[in-house]
Amino acid sequence: MNDFFIHPTSNLSPKAKIGNGTKIWQFCTVLDGAEIGEKCVLSQNVYIENHSKIGNRVKIKNNVSIYAGIEIGDDVFIGPSAVFTNVLTPRSFISRKHEFLPTKIMRCATIGANATIICGVTIGEYALIGAGAVVTCDVPPFSLFYGVNAMQHGWVCACGEKIDSNDGEYICERCNSRFRISKDNCEPILLTVP
Repeated sequence: MNDFFIHPTSNLSPKAKIGNGTKIWQFCTVLDGAEIGEKCVLSQNVYIENHSKIGNRVKIKNNVSIYAGIEIGDDVFIGPSAVFTNVLTPRSFISRKHEFLPTKIMRCATIGANATIICGVTIGEYALIGAGAVVTCDVPPFSLFYGVNAMQHGWVCACGEKIDSNDGEYICERCNSRFRISKDNCEPILLTVP
């Protein structure tokens, strides 16, 4: 038997899969076929559509909708009012469910408040998307993206600290993780955080 918390104002389909230790707070909706991992937190007014997958220890803050075709890895943080799409050219009078594009948020990534993630992209491991960004392309692991349209503005450590963008080896002053950095790549050598 699963051990999770569902606030009485939330609506959870009996056909949804919810992991142990997950907390679903006020006014959330979880539809048939949605999969939510262990020890997740869904804050107020989160909507999880069918055929979406959420990993373990994911935190989704207030007013976020996760639509069909979105896959979220373990230890992801999604800030308040972040927006995801699942079709590029929606029309209310034309069904485009066959045009849904998959979106992947890889493990340990962070999506800032009010960011918009256009469907069909992959956000790499440990990437950090700034508040209000509009992401229209794939985001490499450990990269820092912000702006409209979002562009890369450097690299971030697994702990979230901005990394010196000089080529060569870098040691994070906060957590002592080590990286090998080039113009187009940030390769972890030693991570001291998950």
